Amino acid sequence: MTGSSDVIIIGAGPAGLALAASLAGNGLRSTLVERSTSAVLAEPPVDGREIALTHRSRSILERLGIWDRIPPAEISVLRGAQVEQGGSRNFLRIHPQAVGEPLGFMVPNHHIRRAAHGAVAGLVGPAVELLDGVGVTAVRVDAGEARVTLEDGRSRSAPLVVAADSRFSEARRAMGIAAHLHDFGRAVIVCRMRHEVPNDGVAHECFNIGRTLAILPLGPRLVSVVLTLKTPDADEVMRTPPGRLASEVAAEFGQRLGAMELVGDLHRYPLVAVYARRFVARRFALLGDAAVGMHPVTAHGYNFGLYGVDSLTRTIHPARAGGQDIGAEEVLRGYEREHRSATLPIFLGTNGLVKLYTDDRRPARAVRRGLLHVANRLPPVKGWIARQLGGTRP
Repeated sequence: MTGSSDVIIIGAGPAGLALAASLAGNGLRSTLVERSTSAVLAEPPVDGREIALTHRSRSILERLGIWDRIPPAEISVLRGAQVEQGGSRNFLRIHPQAVGEPLGFMVPNHHIRRAAHGAVAGLVGPAVELLDGVGVTAVRVDAGEARVTLEDGRSRSAPLVVAADSRFSEARRAMGIAAHLHDFGRAVIVCRMRHEVPNDGVAHECFNIGRTLAILPLGPRLVSVVLTLKTPDADEVMRTPPGRLASEVAAEFGQRLGAMELVGDLHRYPLVAVYARRFVARRFALLGDAAVGMHPVTAHGYNFGLYGVDSLTRTIHPARAGGQDIGAEEVLRGYEREHRSATLPIFLGTNGLVKLYTDDRRPARAVRRGLLHVANRLPPVKGWIARQLGGTRP
């Protein structure tokens, strides 16, 4: 099998799986290398994360045969969003009329992963080679090929290697590509809660002193609660009894959803944003969180992964059809330019927004109150924000 693939993909997460499906649909064969076993890929554990998908992402997933594998009952329509500062009457409200359609769709991460694996499982053999339960120990490239060496001593070669192995990508480091890592010194705690009052499908991002509370609609009376707070405070929240935690969240949200009740477990994650200094090198490209790992406030993480899948496929497929070397850096730069243009403004804007809205000093609080007040009264600004959140074209 050595050398039989066009592309070696390191990491069979949702971005890597989507790329394998996309390449197969364009006549390109890939080898997927993943540390997890096929059993885990087929039935991924619940991790508490809910993914906000844009309209463009939905279209990509439909084209790849992934969307229809997601249970319809697990897809929630995001009908609007509201950004607010605790203790202030100023807010930014984005509703469907701003773009003429819902903002997007909420889907549990483990259902996306399961659906992506299901779509690729049917391609294993003719279009995809899956090497599961094994990691990569080395990545080497030269003028003629790229080669990866596996933990069990096997190796594979291809014209191109794509790393989709998380924001802490070992392959990225092995290739000498630096990345900007911003550790916010905070943790994210996610969980589900039931509540009394219907949520109307509107997401809320509440910047309160010392912490951020996000309420994401999953059903008429079910939400995902996302708490972003300083690490020591996160330790305390993880120890809080379920009933007390639900009451505290309900109170922090002003009792707008009535009484709340914790459903399932709490899940905790460190908060680190990542942006690679380069997305490509000779015979090498970065995809998903290995390229751009976003702060969750704008929910663009997996959307950027899918946009990268779309862009990279559109870059290498015509190159291959035209007889070009798909691993040539001059070919891959087209992908880098497009993906950087799509991601960098939002990455920088998001980090700036988070820095401003987590600064609890009085001058910063005054500035953000003013920004929310102005933005909420300017329809063009609200329309632009809605298009960015929804992934729709200008």
